[in-house]
Amino acid sequence: MMMTESGPTKRLCPLCVNPLPGELLRTEQWIVIDAQDAAFPGFTRIIWLTHVAEMTDLTVDQRRKLMDVVFAVEEVMRQTLMPHKINLASLGNQVPHLHWHVIPRWRDDVAFPASVWTPGQETRESEQRRIDVQSALTDYHQALIQRLTN
Repeated sequence: MMMTESGPTKRLCPLCVNPLPGELLRTEQWIVIDAQDAAFPGFTRIIWLTHVAEMTDLTVDQRRKLMDVVFAVEEVMRQTLMPHKINLASLGNQVPHLHWHVIPRWRDDVAFPASVWTPGQETRESEQRRIDVQSALTDYHQALIQRLTN
């Protein structure tokens, strides 16, 4: 059974803002945003627009569509940013929107091999990696938009 919210709750929802900061692409069902994480450039979120909390709140077709977007983001990220690893996470404990985090990781990033939510120590290598990845973000965003609109 799909659970949704409307009215005042939806108006107060920070993910119902249009457009969202870092928004790259919006359809009737989902949004792709650059999370604009300074320590982890390329960190991307796919947000389902309906107020649902769990994958099983979606129909099978909706789940398939959402995961197709997640996998497309991962694939474009691998091709353009060339990370050593990609972390996928669906957390969403604070907002009523199912969403996925797609996070490029490198062996020399500030927190590797720990999670991106673990405090890390900036090194010369992690700083250079961050600069290099930031310089590739325009190409990544363009490739992502092209892939998701074709």
